[in-house]
Amino acid sequence: MKKIRVKRQVRTRIPTPDGDFFLYLYTSDEDNKEHLAVVMGEVDGKEDVLVRVHSECFTGDVLGSLRCDCGDQLSRAMERIALTGRGVVVYLRQEGRGIGLLDKLRAYNLQDEGYDTVDANLALGHQADERDYSIAVGILHDLGIKSIELMTNNPMKIVELKTAGIKVHKRIPLEVNANLENAGYLFTKAKRMHHMLNLDLIPARIALGNHGGPNGPS
Repeated sequence: MKKIRVKRQVRTRIPTPDGDFFLYLYTSDEDNKEHLAVVMGEVDGKEDVLVRVHSECFTGDVLGSLRCDCGDQLSRAMERIALTGRGVVVYLRQEGRGIGLLDKLRAYNLQDEGYDTVDANLALGHQADERDYSIAVGILHDLGIKSIELMTNNPMKIVELKTAGIKVHKRIPLEVNANLENAGYLFTKAKRMHHMLNLDLIPARIALGNHGGPNGPS
């Protein structure tokens, strides 16, 4: 993972239904995007801070799309932070597991033709997951956090953050209920991308059916 310098540009209070957060906007020497940290409570110099490293998902986060679990994960992360009274959502501008919104939408069309989420990305010339967490590492360092409890189901995210020097003391599962639209997507993430999901919560008849895993869209 590359070492990237991030620059904090502004910090402002954001009242939400879950309580008051402070929104930090960062830029970096890596790209021209604006990355964010949504922070509640005092985190500078603290250990075991509840953290969600969340990659942008316009369709899920903004439109509430049922095709993925992103919007629900973001909402639950903020709710848990509010209940704890302290924590951070690092919001990275890497749409579609790093392939961008245009190809993400093209991948959706392929999924509707029968590809799963991995094969759709591969068919478009991408890797299954092209995300990079270097900017998240820079943001966590800038916030002065000593160690984190990471809300994730993705084992590679844990490995990459630890490799970059972030002390991850604990993983907090962040599962959401499957629906007819995202069951195959969740099944594929568990089976092909090794996400730590409880497959008992994903009915096989749904995941392998019209919205299914290996032979259906996800």
